[in-house]
Amino acid sequence: MAAPSPSLVAAVLAHSGRLEKEDLSTRISRLSRRVEELKGEVCNMINKKYNEFLPSLQSAEDLVSQVDSLSSNIDLLKSRIENEVQRDLNVAIAEFTELKQQLERDSLVLSVLKQLQEFDIAIKEYSTALLEKNYVAAARHLEKARSSLKMLESRQGFELKVLKALGTELTVQTQNMLYHLGEEWRQMILWKLPPSKGQLLLKYILKPLISYPSLWAIVEEQPDGVVLRFECAAPNLEHPSPVEVFGKIKLVLEVLHKHLLNIPLDEWGEHDKDSRVALAEVLGDMIWEEISDCLIQDCLVYSIPANSSKLEQYVEVIKSTEEFEKSLKNMRFLKGDTTDLLKYARNVNSHFANKKCQDVIVAARNLMTSEIHNTVKITPDSSIALPKLPDPGVGDHLKMQKASKKLHNEQMNLENETKLSQHTFSLPTCRISASVEKLMELAYQTLLEATTSTDQCCIQLFYSVRNIFHLFYDVVPIYHKENLQKLPQLAAIHHNNCMYIAHHLLTLGHQFRYRLTCILCDGAATFVDLVPGFRRLGMECFLAQLRVQKGELLERLSSARNFSNMDNEENYSAANKATRQVLHQLKRLGKVWQDVLPVNIYCKAMGTLLNTALSEIINRITALEDISAEDADRLHSLCRTMLEEGPQVFTPLLEENKNKKYQEEVPVYVPKWMMFKELMIILQANLQEIVDQWADSKGPLAAEFSPAEVKSLIRALFQNTERRAAALAKIK
Repeated sequence: MAAPSPSLVAAVLAHSGRLEKEDLSTRISRLSRRVEELKGEVCNMINKKYNEFLPSLQSAEDLVSQVDSLSSNIDLLKSRIENEVQRDLNVAIAEFTELKQQLERDSLVLSVLKQLQEFDIAIKEYSTALLEKNYVAAARHLEKARSSLKMLESRQGFELKVLKALGTELTVQTQNMLYHLGEEWRQMILWKLPPSKGQLLLKYILKPLISYPSLWAIVEEQPDGVVLRFECAAPNLEHPSPVEVFGKIKLVLEVLHKHLLNIPLDEWGEHDKDSRVALAEVLGDMIWEEISDCLIQDCLVYSIPANSSKLEQYVEVIKSTEEFEKSLKNMRFLKGDTTDLLKYARNVNSHFANKKCQDVIVAARNLMTSEIHNTVKITPDSSIALPKLPDPGVGDHLKMQKASKKLHNEQMNLENETKLSQHTFSLPTCRISASVEKLMELAYQTLLEATTSTDQCCIQLFYSVRNIFHLFYDVVPIYHKENLQKLPQLAAIHHNNCMYIAHHLLTLGHQFRYRLTCILCDGAATFVDLVPGFRRLGMECFLAQLRVQKGELLERLSSARNFSNMDNEENYSAANKATRQVLHQLKRLGKVWQDVLPVNIYCKAMGTLLNTALSEIINRITALEDISAEDADRLHSLCRTMLEEGPQVFTPLLEENKNKKYQEEVPVYVPKWMMFKELMIILQANLQEIVDQWADSKGPLAAEFSPAEVKSLIRALFQNTERRAAALAKIK
């Protein structure tokens, strides 16, 4: 397609320009006409609004004028109020306040006058009633006067001088009333009792009826009154029975209630009959606390059963206590609350446990402070006389089955092995204090009592038994201290007592394990922890006695003049005396401990003491630097005495023929015995015999003495020669 020519394009553009100019002119013309139209409309509107505004402006100006007028009137009124009305108002308020205060004063005066009138009327009516011997009414009017006076005295800021006079008058009339009552009382009531400032009823009637079982109250009705007298009969019991005591107290109070105390103190019409306070209630408030304490301490305490089998019978005491309190409440001596007396009676289980524990401890202490030397013989076949224990409960039965099954299995496992003697774990034959045997019986009986008691009582009794042994541990060594230190036999008995108790403590808890309360069944019911302490207590006491005896033996040997210069008669006599004293002391101890200590303990103790004496003699002789032939002979003689008579101190049994066995076993219990025999050989041997006994450190002499000790003895016994030198050379 061919492109347009330039001339054509130019013509088109020129035509477009002319069209645009014509449109612009047309638009301008239209706009001008529109502007003129708008100007006309605006002018019309302004004229219309102006015509409407003129009346409003006029109204506003009128309102402004009225407001200005009102403002002036308000200012005028305000000025008048501030200057005239406020002044009149203040005057009115002051007058009102003054009138109010005057009214209050007048009301107070009127009230005071009314109370003074009431006081005066009450005093007059009191005087009239007193003249008529209507003492209840007189007392009531006197109480009204006292109440009126209290009201007058309680008013703050209002005091009257007359109040003091009124108080004095009231006190005088009160004392006058008491005087007349006293006169009437003396005419109506005859007391054949000693004069006393205290409560006659409490001191001379109620308390004696409680404390003395032989005292009884007797009531005699007479036409002009009633006689309450007392008689003393032979007592059946040491302590009064609660049922009898309640009956006696109830009888006395019923007489008093019927003839004297059934009088209401308050007869106001607005109170009903049951709410009136009677004289019986006043008396009850005064004496009940002391009477209740007396009933508990002098009566109910002694009625607590001594053993659990009688607890069921105590229901009668509880029932009688309830009935006693009920009767006192009916007579208005007691109020409706439960008293300490009934609470004490109902809490019998706790009181039984406390009493039982106290009785057990008291009995145990009495046994511990009794004489130790009263003894009984214990053998491996001995056992505590324990009653048959009750069968365990169902739950405990399962435990017993498990324990029995386990024990059976263990027995099956040991069946083919060596069987132990039936006395392997038994306490060896010895003597113990009779009081300690009774003490263990007390412990067993108390635990047996615990098996049939309530859980709380069971726990208390169990720990009371533990306290028995704690008490023994603390009391016996102190209470018997002097005798245990001075008397060897008592020290041995105490040793046996402790071992006897420790022996039973090993199995005491286990025997009752499944019969005590569940709280104690899980490992708590044990006494094993006390065993080491008791063993130590017995051993320490006996070892202390052994130390005392050792000291005495050494003191006796100290007078032997070191066993030197035996050719001197005085020295020899002193040494011989010392040796004899040692043997005498050992024989005396042997007799004192005979049939008391277990045989093995006896032999060890006597062996230890004899060994101490022999060791001291050996040391003294081996320390000598010069021993003449005569000295050696005399030393040998002294040693022979010890060697011959020493075994005779071993007499653990009463049967002499049975003691020979233990006398032949002296080397077992006396470590220095063979050494002592070798020393005797040296004192009589020549140099060659000594060398032969030594046997190149392989002989019996070498087993007891060291080379230095043997050489020292050779130098002391023999003169310095070539033979002695040769012998000394062989001792090495």
